[in-house]
Amino acid sequence: MARDLLSRIAETLYWIGRYVERADDIARILDVSLRRALAGEDDATAVFAILGHPLVPDAGPPTAATMVRRLAYDPADPGSIAGCLRAARENARGVREIISTEVWECLNVTWNALPETRAAAERLGPHVYLRYVRERAALLAGLADATMSRDDGWRFLVLGRSLERADMTSRLIAVQTGVLADSAAWRMLLEACGADESFTRTHRGDSTKVLEFLLLDRLFPRSVVHALATAERCLAELAPNQGRAGTADAARAAIGRVRMTLEYADTAALPTRLPRLLDEIREAGAAAMLAIGDRFFPGAAPAGWVRGGSSWAGA
Repeated sequence: MARDLLSRIAETLYWIGRYVERADDIARILDVSLRRALAGEDDATAVFAILGHPLVPDAGPPTAATMVRRLAYDPADPGSIAGCLRAARENARGVREIISTEVWECLNVTWNALPETRAAAERLGPHVYLRYVRERAALLAGLADATMSRDDGWRFLVLGRSLERADMTSRLIAVQTGVLADSAAWRMLLEACGADESFTRTHRGDSTKVLEFLLLDRLFPRSVVHALATAERCLAELAPNQGRAGTADAARAAIGRVRMTLEYADTAALPTRLPRLLDEIREAGAAAMLAIGDRFFPGAAPAGWVRGGSSWAGA
Protein backbone atom coordinates (compact mmCIF):
# COMPACT_ATOMS: atom_id res chain seq x y z
CA MET A 1 0.00 0.00 0.00
CA ALA A 2 1.29 3.48 -0.82
CA ARG A 3 2.95 5.19 2.14
CA ASP A 4 1.00 8.42 1.67
CA LEU A 5 -2.40 6.71 2.14
CA LEU A 6 -3.17 6.53 5.85
CA SER A 7 -4.74 3.31 7.09
CA ARG A 8 -7.70 5.33 8.41
CA ILE A 9 -8.36 6.74 4.93
CA ALA A 10 -7.86 3.34 3.30
CA GLU A 11 -10.35 1.77 5.68
CA THR A 12 -12.88 4.53 5.08
CA LEU A 13 -12.71 4.06 1.31
CA TYR A 14 -12.97 0.30 1.67
CA TRP A 15 -16.14 0.63 3.72
CA ILE A 16 -17.68 3.20 1.40
CA GLY A 17 -17.38 0.57 -1.32
CA ARG A 18 -18.97 -2.07 0.89
CA TYR A 19 -21.79 0.13 2.21
CA VAL A 20 -22.94 1.33 -1.21
CA GLU A 21 -22.76 -2.15 -2.73
CA ARG A 22 -24.69 -3.59 0.20
CA ALA A 23 -27.43 -0.97 -0.17
CA ASP A 24 -27.67 -1.84 -3.87
CA ASP A 25 -27.83 -5.57 -3.22
CA ILE A 26 -30.35 -5.35 -0.38
CA ALA A 27 -32.54 -3.42 -2.81
CA ARG A 28 -32.14 -6.26 -5.31
CA ILE A 29 -32.97 -8.94 -2.73
CA LEU A 30 -36.04 -7.05 -1.54
CA ASP A 31 -37.19 -6.54 -5.11
CA VAL A 32 -37.02 -10.30 -5.72
CA SER A 33 -38.78 -11.12 -2.46
CA LEU A 34 -41.57 -8.58 -2.94
CA ARG A 35 -42.27 -9.81 -6.46
CA ARG A 36 -42.48 -13.35 -5.14
CA ALA A 37 -44.84 -12.14 -2.40
CA LEU A 38 -47.18 -10.83 -5.11
CA ALA A 39 -47.30 -14.39 -6.43
CA GLY A 40 -48.28 -15.67 -2.98
CA GLU A 41 -44.81 -16.82 -1.89
CA ASP A 42 -44.01 -14.99 1.36
CA ASP A 43 -40.34 -15.58 2.24
CA ALA A 44 -39.74 -12.58 4.51
CA THR A 45 -38.40 -14.82 7.28
CA ALA A 46 -35.89 -16.37 4.88
CA VAL A 47 -34.72 -12.94 3.74
CA PHE A 48 -34.07 -11.84 7.33
CA ALA A 49 -32.11 -15.04 7.94
CA ILE A 50 -30.07 -14.77 4.75
CA LEU A 51 -29.12 -11.15 5.51
CA GLY A 52 -28.31 -11.98 9.13
CA HIS A 53 -30.95 -9.70 10.66
CA PRO A 54 -32.40 -10.90 13.98
CA LEU A 55 -36.15 -11.08 14.25
CA VAL A 56 -37.96 -9.16 16.99
CA PRO A 57 -38.87 -11.57 19.81
CA ASP A 58 -42.60 -12.20 20.28
CA ALA A 59 -43.44 -10.06 17.27
CA GLY A 60 -44.66 -12.96 15.17
CA PRO A 61 -43.52 -13.90 11.66
CA PRO A 62 -42.32 -10.89 9.63
CA THR A 63 -44.44 -9.69 6.76
CA ALA A 64 -43.49 -8.00 3.51
CA ALA A 65 -44.32 -4.63 5.12
CA THR A 66 -42.08 -5.40 8.10
CA MET A 67 -39.29 -6.43 5.76
CA VAL A 68 -39.45 -3.18 3.80
CA ARG A 69 -39.67 -1.02 6.91
CA ARG A 70 -36.67 -2.62 8.63
CA LEU A 71 -34.44 -3.57 5.70
CA ALA A 72 -35.09 -0.58 3.46
CA TYR A 73 -36.31 2.47 5.36
CA ASP A 74 -34.80 2.33 8.87
CA PRO A 75 -31.76 4.69 9.03
CA ALA A 76 -30.95 3.57 12.58
CA ASP A 77 -30.26 0.00 11.43
CA PRO A 78 -26.69 -0.21 10.01
CA GLY A 79 -27.74 -3.21 7.92
CA SER A 80 -30.67 -1.50 6.17
CA ILE A 81 -30.50 0.36 2.87
CA ALA A 82 -30.95 3.74 4.56
CA GLY A 83 -28.40 2.82 7.25
CA CYS A 84 -25.82 1.78 4.67
CA LEU A 85 -26.26 4.96 2.63
CA ARG A 86 -26.04 7.10 5.74
CA ALA A 87 -22.81 5.36 6.76
CA ALA A 88 -21.36 5.71 3.25
CA ARG A 89 -22.15 9.42 3.19
CA GLU A 90 -20.69 10.01 6.67
CA ASN A 91 -17.54 8.12 5.71
CA ALA A 92 -17.26 10.13 2.50
CA ARG A 93 -17.36 13.40 4.45
CA GLY A 94 -14.07 12.42 6.07
CA VAL A 95 -12.24 11.71 2.80
CA ARG A 96 -13.53 14.47 0.55
CA GLU A 97 -9.98 15.37 -0.37
CA ILE A 98 -9.42 11.78 -1.63
CA ILE A 99 -12.62 11.03 -3.54
CA SER A 100 -13.72 13.15 -6.46
CA THR A 101 -16.25 15.97 -6.07
CA GLU A 102 -18.64 14.06 -8.32
CA VAL A 103 -18.55 11.00 -6.06
CA TRP A 104 -19.17 13.10 -2.94
CA GLU A 105 -22.03 15.00 -4.56
CA CYS A 106 -23.63 11.76 -5.72
CA LEU A 107 -23.56 10.28 -2.22
CA ASN A 108 -24.75 13.51 -0.61
CA VAL A 109 -27.63 14.00 -3.04
CA THR A 110 -28.62 10.34 -2.73
CA TRP A 111 -28.83 10.55 1.05
CA ASN A 112 -30.67 13.88 1.12
CA ALA A 113 -33.26 12.65 -1.39
CA LEU A 114 -34.07 9.44 0.52
CA PRO A 115 -36.91 10.93 2.65
CA GLU A 116 -38.67 12.29 -0.42
CA THR A 117 -38.16 8.99 -2.24
CA ARG A 118 -39.56 7.07 0.71
CA ALA A 119 -42.63 9.32 0.77
CA ALA A 120 -43.19 8.59 -2.92
CA ALA A 121 -42.72 4.87 -2.29
CA GLU A 122 -45.34 4.88 0.45
CA ARG A 123 -47.82 6.25 -2.10
CA LEU A 124 -46.76 4.24 -5.16
CA GLY A 125 -45.12 1.14 -3.70
CA PRO A 126 -41.63 0.19 -2.42
CA HIS A 127 -40.29 -0.53 -5.90
CA VAL A 128 -39.95 3.24 -6.41
CA TYR A 129 -37.50 3.39 -3.51
CA LEU A 130 -35.65 0.21 -4.50
CA ARG A 131 -35.23 1.32 -8.10
CA TYR A 132 -33.90 4.70 -6.97
CA VAL A 133 -31.28 3.05 -4.75
CA ARG A 134 -30.15 0.73 -7.53
CA GLU A 135 -29.85 3.58 -10.03
CA ARG A 136 -27.90 5.79 -7.61
CA ALA A 137 -25.53 2.96 -6.69
CA ALA A 138 -24.84 2.36 -10.38
CA LEU A 139 -24.25 6.09 -10.89
CA LEU A 140 -21.84 6.21 -7.97
CA ALA A 141 -19.85 3.23 -9.26
CA GLY A 142 -19.63 4.83 -12.70
CA LEU A 143 -18.51 8.17 -11.30
CA ALA A 144 -15.86 6.52 -9.13
CA ASP A 145 -14.48 4.60 -12.10
CA ALA A 146 -14.60 7.66 -14.36
CA THR A 147 -13.27 10.39 -12.05
CA MET A 148 -10.85 8.76 -9.58
CA SER A 149 -7.22 7.95 -10.33
CA ARG A 150 -6.34 4.25 -10.32
CA ASP A 151 -4.32 4.60 -7.14
CA ASP A 152 -4.53 2.81 -3.81
CA GLY A 153 -7.56 4.83 -2.73
CA TRP A 154 -9.53 3.64 -5.73
CA ARG A 155 -8.28 0.08 -5.19
CA PHE A 156 -9.62 0.01 -1.62
CA LEU A 157 -12.98 1.33 -2.81
CA VAL A 158 -13.19 -1.36 -5.50
CA LEU A 159 -11.91 -4.04 -3.10
CA GLY A 160 -14.74 -3.34 -0.67
CA ARG A 161 -17.30 -3.22 -3.47
CA SER A 162 -16.09 -6.51 -4.98
CA LEU A 163 -16.04 -8.49 -1.74
CA GLU A 164 -19.52 -7.26 -0.85
CA ARG A 165 -20.79 -8.07 -4.35
CA ALA A 166 -19.53 -11.66 -4.23
CA ASP A 167 -21.12 -12.15 -0.82
CA MET A 168 -24.44 -10.56 -1.71
CA THR A 169 -24.76 -12.28 -5.09
CA SER A 170 -24.47 -15.56 -3.21
CA ARG A 171 -27.24 -14.36 -0.88
CA LEU A 172 -29.45 -13.41 -3.83
CA ILE A 173 -29.04 -16.93 -5.16
CA ALA A 174 -29.82 -18.32 -1.71
CA VAL A 175 -33.15 -16.46 -1.68
CA GLN A 176 -34.14 -18.43 -4.78
CA THR A 177 -32.70 -21.80 -3.73
CA GLY A 178 -35.24 -24.54 -4.34
CA VAL A 179 -37.35 -22.65 -6.89
CA LEU A 180 -34.88 -22.18 -9.74
CA ALA A 181 -36.57 -24.93 -11.71
CA ASP A 182 -39.43 -22.47 -12.14
CA SER A 183 -38.74 -20.35 -15.23
CA ALA A 184 -40.35 -17.28 -13.63
CA ALA A 185 -38.08 -17.66 -10.59
CA TRP A 186 -34.83 -17.83 -12.52
CA ARG A 187 -35.91 -14.95 -14.74
CA MET A 188 -36.64 -12.90 -11.62
CA LEU A 189 -33.20 -13.75 -10.21
CA LEU A 190 -31.45 -12.70 -13.42
CA GLU A 191 -33.33 -9.41 -13.51
CA ALA A 192 -32.44 -8.73 -9.87
CA CYS A 193 -28.76 -9.20 -10.72
CA GLY A 194 -29.04 -7.02 -13.84
CA ALA A 195 -28.09 -10.12 -15.81
CA ASP A 196 -31.20 -10.88 -17.84
CA GLU A 197 -30.14 -9.42 -21.18
CA SER A 198 -26.51 -10.50 -20.92
CA PHE A 199 -27.58 -14.02 -19.97
CA THR A 200 -30.06 -14.21 -22.87
CA ARG A 201 -27.40 -13.14 -25.36
CA THR A 202 -24.90 -15.63 -23.94
CA HIS A 203 -27.07 -18.70 -23.31
CA ARG A 204 -30.21 -18.00 -25.37
CA GLY A 205 -32.42 -18.25 -22.30
CA ASP A 206 -31.35 -21.78 -21.29
CA SER A 207 -32.50 -21.92 -17.66
CA THR A 208 -30.09 -24.75 -16.85
CA LYS A 209 -27.23 -22.24 -17.24
CA VAL A 210 -28.45 -19.66 -14.72
CA LEU A 211 -26.32 -20.85 -11.81
CA GLU A 212 -23.30 -21.27 -14.07
CA PHE A 213 -23.68 -17.70 -15.31
CA LEU A 214 -24.15 -16.03 -11.92
CA LEU A 215 -21.47 -18.05 -10.15
CA LEU A 216 -18.83 -18.84 -12.77
CA ASP A 217 -19.02 -16.44 -15.71
CA ARG A 218 -15.69 -14.61 -16.04
CA LEU A 219 -17.04 -11.78 -18.19
CA PHE A 220 -20.20 -10.75 -16.34
CA PRO A 221 -19.25 -8.15 -13.67
CA ARG A 222 -21.83 -9.26 -11.08
CA SER A 223 -20.87 -12.94 -11.16
CA VAL A 224 -19.18 -14.32 -8.06
CA VAL A 225 -16.05 -15.40 -9.93
CA HIS A 226 -15.64 -11.98 -11.56
CA ALA A 227 -16.07 -10.18 -8.23
CA LEU A 228 -13.60 -12.46 -6.47
CA ALA A 229 -11.05 -12.09 -9.26
CA THR A 230 -11.37 -8.29 -9.06
CA ALA A 231 -10.84 -8.37 -5.28
CA GLU A 232 -7.80 -10.62 -5.74
CA ARG A 233 -6.34 -8.24 -8.31
CA CYS A 234 -6.82 -5.25 -6.01
CA LEU A 235 -5.06 -7.07 -3.17
CA ALA A 236 -2.18 -8.09 -5.45
CA GLU A 237 -1.69 -4.44 -6.48
CA LEU A 238 -1.94 -3.19 -2.91
CA ALA A 239 0.67 -5.67 -1.63
CA PRO A 240 2.59 -6.95 -4.67
CA ASN A 241 5.71 -8.40 -3.01
CA GLN A 242 4.77 -12.00 -2.31
CA GLY A 243 8.12 -13.79 -2.71
CA ARG A 244 8.82 -16.86 -4.82
CA ALA A 245 6.53 -19.38 -3.17
CA GLY A 246 3.11 -19.26 -1.60
CA THR A 247 1.44 -16.11 -0.35
CA ALA A 248 1.68 -14.33 2.97
CA ASP A 249 -1.60 -12.54 2.34
CA ALA A 250 -4.34 -14.40 4.22
CA ALA A 251 -7.04 -12.40 2.43
CA ARG A 252 -5.76 -13.34 -1.02
CA ALA A 253 -5.41 -16.96 0.09
CA ALA A 254 -9.02 -17.14 1.31
CA ILE A 255 -10.37 -15.50 -1.83
CA GLY A 256 -8.12 -17.47 -4.15
CA ARG A 257 -9.10 -20.83 -2.69
CA VAL A 258 -12.83 -20.31 -3.14
CA ARG A 259 -12.31 -18.73 -6.58
CA MET A 260 -10.35 -21.78 -7.74
CA THR A 261 -13.06 -24.06 -6.35
CA LEU A 262 -15.58 -22.22 -8.49
CA GLU A 263 -13.30 -22.00 -11.54
CA TYR A 264 -12.92 -25.79 -11.62
CA ALA A 265 -16.40 -26.72 -10.44
CA ASP A 266 -18.35 -29.31 -12.36
CA THR A 267 -21.13 -27.24 -13.90
CA ALA A 268 -23.45 -30.25 -14.08
CA ALA A 269 -23.16 -30.73 -10.31
CA LEU A 270 -23.82 -27.09 -9.39
CA PRO A 271 -27.44 -27.57 -8.27
CA THR A 272 -26.54 -30.38 -5.85
CA ARG A 273 -23.42 -28.62 -4.53
CA LEU A 274 -25.04 -25.20 -4.33
CA PRO A 275 -25.69 -24.92 -0.56
CA ARG A 276 -22.11 -25.83 0.29
CA LEU A 277 -20.67 -23.53 -2.39
CA LEU A 278 -22.70 -20.59 -1.10
CA ASP A 279 -21.46 -21.28 2.44
CA GLU A 280 -17.85 -21.41 1.20
CA ILE A 281 -18.23 -18.08 -0.61
CA ARG A 282 -19.57 -16.36 2.51
CA GLU A 283 -16.97 -17.97 4.76
CA ALA A 284 -14.16 -16.87 2.44
CA GLY A 285 -15.52 -13.33 2.38
CA ALA A 286 -15.67 -13.18 6.17
CA ALA A 287 -12.11 -14.53 6.49
CA ALA A 288 -10.84 -12.07 3.89
CA MET A 289 -12.52 -9.15 5.65
CA LEU A 290 -10.83 -9.99 8.95
CA ALA A 291 -7.45 -10.50 7.26
CA ILE A 292 -7.72 -7.18 5.40
CA GLY A 293 -8.46 -5.42 8.68
CA ASP A 294 -5.47 -7.03 10.40
CA ARG A 295 -3.11 -6.20 7.55
CA PHE A 296 -4.15 -2.77 6.35
CA PHE A 297 -6.17 -1.22 9.21
CA PRO A 298 -4.39 -2.20 12.43
CA GLY A 299 -5.60 -0.46 15.55
CA ALA A 300 -8.58 1.17 13.83
CA ALA A 301 -11.59 1.89 16.02
CA PRO A 302 -14.39 -0.51 15.01
CA ALA A 303 -17.98 0.43 14.36
CA GLY A 304 -20.98 -1.86 14.18
CA TRP A 305 -21.73 -3.78 11.00
CA VAL A 306 -24.30 -6.52 11.22
CA ARG A 307 -24.06 -9.33 8.72
CA GLY A 308 -24.42 -13.09 8.68
CA GLY A 309 -25.95 -13.09 12.15
CA SER A 310 -22.78 -11.68 13.69
CA SER A 311 -21.44 -8.24 14.49
CA TRP A 312 -18.34 -7.43 12.48
CA ALA A 313 -16.04 -4.42 12.57
CA GLY A 314 -16.39 -1.70 9.97
CA ALA A 315 -15.55 1.92 9.41
